[in-house]
Amino acid sequence: MTTMISNKFASELVRSCPCVVGVAGNRSLKPAIRVLASPKLSCRFSPKQRPRNGNLSSTKGSRATVAMTTSLELPANLQKLVSQFQMVPDPKARYKQLLFFASKLPPMAADDHCPENKVEGCVSQVWVKPELRDGKVFWTADSDSQLTKGLAALLVQGLSDCTPEEIVRVDAGFIEMLGLKQSLTPSRNNGFLNMLRLMQKKALGLVAAGVAAGNSGGEEPPSPSAANGGSATPITDSMTEKLTAALKPARLEIKNESRRHASHADAMGIGGKPAAVTGETHFDVEIVSEAFEGLNTVKRHRMVYELLSEEFNEGLHALSLDTKTPAEAA
Repeated sequence: MTTMISNKFASELVRSCPCVVGVAGNRSLKPAIRVLASPKLSCRFSPKQRPRNGNLSSTKGSRATVAMTTSLELPANLQKLVSQFQMVPDPKARYKQLLFFASKLPPMAADDHCPENKVEGCVSQVWVKPELRDGKVFWTADSDSQLTKGLAALLVQGLSDCTPEEIVRVDAGFIEMLGLKQSLTPSRNNGFLNMLRLMQKKALGLVAAGVAAGNSGGEEPPSPSAANGGSATPITDSMTEKLTAALKPARLEIKNESRRHASHADAMGIGGKPAAVTGETHFDVEIVSEAFEGLNTVKRHRMVYELLSEEFNEGLHALSLDTKTPAEAA
């Protein structure tokens, strides 16, 4: 399979990477430029264009970088963008490409410039909003800075038409692979990471809130508390509902251990909150789910905590988590 690149990218590649394509004398440049979709970058040379041994290191370095990126198992759209940026080693060219992305970003509705969609920790103001259609997430974004808008556009293009699970699995290591460090200040690099984190959190929120059922015209089933006319365990019911909807677990066990900590509720500052009133502040939770495939323990736990953020605001204080994939639980 051959990945096509724009003429602008090709020209930047020719100027910036003579080890890939060279021009002999005054003869016109004829060789085609192409990137083979394989874990390693393959560079093809005519006999007169083959680099000397002293220049082979850059080619080997490119192979290592592409192989590392492929191992991250990124969504196809994001992988394509990373590969394109890697083909242009000139930081100025990458910077210009971000500005080009910014100019092509579709406009965001004025009503969506709201606190709920705002990315915290960015030098500039940035907003991102997801929409779930047929199980896939599509993004809109905006910023008051063209450079930051370009970064947002990169994520919009790379993470649209993905499932929530694919978005949550994205390893932030791809940011390093883009090679933008020389073009961005540390604060903008951190802001880029914060954009990704908020988009992952929002993707989880779509599943947890049952937006898929709403978009398809279906009627969302009543919560356990509503069906019972007021459950005695609303936090447990809510946790069960959200974890089941988002993670589709093969096994889910939630054990209430709050009685062991009941005397400490006031000291923890949750004495008057709903979870403390109903005695639902501490739980042992075991989850076996395919959604954990490829994620380390920290990322699995963060996924659960983000799904249950509302419950923590209601006084849920601590979880003892055991998160496994089906293979690990076998």
